[in-house]
Amino acid sequence: MALPAIERSAAKLFRCDPSLAWLADAEVAEVAQHLRAIEEAHVWVAETTELAGFLRAVEIDEHLHIEELSVSQAFQGQGIGRRLVSAAIENARALRLKAVTLTTFRDLPWNAPFYQRMGFIELIPSKTDHHLREALQAEITHGFPADRRCGMALPLS
Repeated sequence: MALPAIERSAAKLFRCDPSLAWLADAEVAEVAQHLRAIEEAHVWVAETTELAGFLRAVEIDEHLHIEELSVSQAFQGQGIGRRLVSAAIENARALRLKAVTLTTFRDLPWNAPFYQRMGFIELIPSKTDHHLREALQAEITHGFPADRRCGMALPLS
């Protein structure tokens, strides 16, 4: 199963920020979790000569929530992440969902600014849906800095 290796490779980018370097060595989703997501058609993959990246999402309350976007270091900067997100957005539109949502770091160039260029907007906490609030709280409990995390959405309707 290549997806955990891609996730580990992508996470190495967090070493660029000393306060987040611990994420480069943090545990990634288990193979069983990836297999369940694949069986439920919640995973998009990008391949060149090998698997280069993946996006895992789940439908919650008429939203497609992106749980993970990872592109292997060897393939970063080639538009693979953008293509994966675009594929997920098109799927959400085909399903007539209301929005695509995610949580991310607001200040890392490959996080919130990347999604903003794709049309996502940062949600103010009082306007954040309960599933995003729960996701953010779980991340904070896991050690993510609260002041650097945000929920984002791309409205589709």
